Amino acid sequence: AMRVKLTRGLMSPPKVTELVLDNCRSSNGEIEGLSDSFKELEFLSMASVELTSLAKLPTLSKLRKLELSDNIISGGLEVLAERCPNLTYLNLSGNKIKDLGTVEALQNLKNLKSLDLFNCEITNLEDYRDSIFELLQQITYLDGFDQEDNEAPDSEDDEEGDEDDDNEDEGEAGPPGEYEEEDDEDDGGSDLGEGEEEEEVGLSYLMKEGIQ
Repeated sequence: AMRVKLTRGLMSPPKVTELVLDNCRSSNGEIEGLSDSFKELEFLSMASVELTSLAKLPTLSKLRKLELSDNIISGGLEVLAERCPNLTYLNLSGNKIKDLGTVEALQNLKNLKSLDLFNCEITNLEDYRDSIFELLQQITYLDGFDQEDNEAPDSEDDEEGDEDDDNEDEGEAGPPGEYEEEDDEDDGGSDLGEGEEEEEVGLSYLMKEGIQ
């Protein structure tokens, strides 16, 4: 893993809205070089950086999405509400979070809509999902699903994309007939190619859907 030190000249922090530091090595388990000069930051990803503490997280008032998966964070989550009050999405998958008391610190993130805790010990608690939804009443999605087990959309763009797909259905669905039944079963039918390629493209599309 390489160590990256962020400098003002290199990044022009005031203009940076997205910053991905995945797989860089943290300094003694803390964040080095990330300062509150990154005041326009809306998306920050620090996956797999051996982070143990959020104590040096700067104040990032515009931050909406924070990825912290596969680190060694076990507590100190109250820092998030103090410094990133507008977070809507937080991923803490693969950390050392074990109990509800640790997660309780997220109650003050009033705009939080989606929280991921995959592969944390806390997920082994009895009534884990019900307990988290009761504790954090502002969230809609836990580990990608709401309380009724409906899956979260991938992003806001996807929701808009659904409308576009409806329009495409009219123009691109191809002639009705032998493929019409497939279209009914799978929305992906409208994305199939035309003519002889239809079967081949359809197969790869379904495989891609399966992976997602």
